Amino acid sequence: MNQPEMIKIEATLLGTGTSQGVPVIACDCDVCQSSNPKDKRLRSSLLLKINDQNFVIDAGPDFRAQMLRENVISLRAIFLTHEHVDHIFGLDDIRSFNWTQKHPTDIYAEERVQEAIKRIFHYVFANFKYPGVPKMKLHLINGNKFKIDGIEFIPIRCFHHKLPVYGFRVGDLTYITDTNFIPSEELEKN
Repeated sequence: MNQPEMIKIEATLLGTGTSQGVPVIACDCDVCQSSNPKDKRLRSSLLLKINDQNFVIDAGPDFRAQMLRENVISLRAIFLTHEHVDHIFGLDDIRSFNWTQKHPTDIYAEERVQEAIKRIFHYVFANFKYPGVPKMKLHLINGNKFKIDGIEFIPIRCFHHKLPVYGFRVGDLTYITDTNFIPSEELEKN
């Protein structure tokens, strides 16, 4: 029996903070007032380097700073777990990748998240496009595995309170954020 080819994945946690990041504005708790660098955390996001390509899961308000910090100069695609501000408000900053790569950025999200993107970033999808607006190519995630350049990604349905969100698995790595419940059938996906 043929074994699937192992893919090499380099994963970098771009942020592990709360929806507001850490420290939180105007908070006087010990963590927010700490001088420990481990208490300075950007919003949750993950950078995956696979086959010399960069993929990002979630692009919140810290996306620009995260890309600069990690010296990311090319981006193959962005996967969105859900439509909350701390996961999508950095999408406007893809315009630099559009400029250098000479094509729209592939954005993978379920229909509800795509509708939020079209509403919030309406200028991206307008008939008249102001010069320099970001360019996005939206791809629908429907719960089934999908491939990008031969790399298989598996969406894992989770719940953020009652909001359906997606986690993602590629190879032996699974990334799940903002989740309090995972249905048992999702745990069995392969």
